[in-house]
Amino acid sequence: MKDNINKKDLLRYIIFRLIIITSLFIATIIINYSTGADFPLIFLLAITAFYVLSLIYFFLYLWGKNLLAQAYLQLIIDLLLITLMVYISGGTRTSTYFLYIFAIIAASLVISERAAYFAAALAAVLFGFLVDGTYFGLIPYFNPQHASRQDFGSVLFNLILAWSVFFAVAFFMSYLSKNLRRARQELEKAQKEIILRERLAEAGRVSASLAHEIRNPLAAISGAVQVLRKEEQQDPEKARLMDVIIKESTRVSQLLEQFLDFASPTKKIFSEVDLGQLLNETIEMLRSAGDLDSEKIKVEGNFLMRRVTYYGNPNHFKQIFWNLIKNAIKAMPDGGKITLNFFNSRREGLKIVVKDTGVGLSEKDKENLFVPFYSGFGEGRGLGLATVKKLIEDYEGSIQVNSEKWQGTEIIITLPLQAARK
Repeated sequence: MKDNINKKDLLRYIIFRLIIITSLFIATIIINYSTGADFPLIFLLAITAFYVLSLIYFFLYLWGKNLLAQAYLQLIIDLLLITLMVYISGGTRTSTYFLYIFAIIAASLVISERAAYFAAALAAVLFGFLVDGTYFGLIPYFNPQHASRQDFGSVLFNLILAWSVFFAVAFFMSYLSKNLRRARQELEKAQKEIILRERLAEAGRVSASLAHEIRNPLAAISGAVQVLRKEEQQDPEKARLMDVIIKESTRVSQLLEQFLDFASPTKKIFSEVDLGQLLNETIEMLRSAGDLDSEKIKVEGNFLMRRVTYYGNPNHFKQIFWNLIKNAIKAMPDGGKITLNFFNSRREGLKIVVKDTGVGLSEKDKENLFVPFYSGFGEGRGLGLATVKKLIEDYEGSIQVNSEKWQGTEIIITLPLQAARK
């Protein structure tokens, strides 16, 4: 699994280690005050090092670069400082080696599951080196009172127990953090979906308002100009200007109609429709309008060779096909191929697949694909695919987009068969 890190998680790691070391420091003060013992100088230096490093880590966090490297550096230094504190306190004779567990937990939650096993392995190496070194006399005991001889079996048991705890914590934390990351991703996806739905609702309110405020006066203007156009046949310049007014009025009227389709609640008319025939009619309409050049763009697929029936409003499916094919045409300014296929199965339902050999989608385009008023094309209005998604969801279906830059785009619409049996 690829390591990844969230900036806020790194800040929580810095705060978390400060809380742990402060709690340990306060507990040590209480114990030493109650027993009358003095603080070892090296212990105070270790505590000071923790606080100084926390300040350095915080400035690096504010800098905001190489966060993953900083997290690993912080983890390694913390394990080394924990090993020093375990050495000061007496190694396996005390329970301070539980501090390794906090570093393993932090590695799992902040960095990744793999980092948790890395922390557990490094903790096992450091603690094993410390225990073996002091037992075999390679490392002198910090406190001579800790030098009383232990049998090898007891030392080995404590060492294996500590290693088992390290890797057990790493395993369970990896499982937990994996689920937490998955839940976070699902939450972010749900939040994006909520934002998208809010924008859809806002687009609906705006479109309804625009339609009611503009459509009737626009129709009156267009009708009046057409009457005047007939009276001004002898003046070519005035006739040309009136043609421009009529053309632009028609364009605005089409935009308002698209707004209305987007805003008004979808009415499900469950009549049997032949989707292949509707798709063919849509293609012919695009050719008649000059949008689909048969010489530049080849259209193929099984839509003409099989009869595919469904229950719904034919105007809805015409609108779906129109928007999808128009987008495919825009994605192939130099020509290409559009493939249109239907697949039907009892398990997966009805699949409508629209594939082009166009320019594909960038990451930004894919993120905003169904967002109203966002268009990857310069002259687009950004309502086509948003309307398609809304219609598909009204039929309890789903839409999936597979695309890479310069590799074309494939759109898969899945409609449940149970909708056809209602």
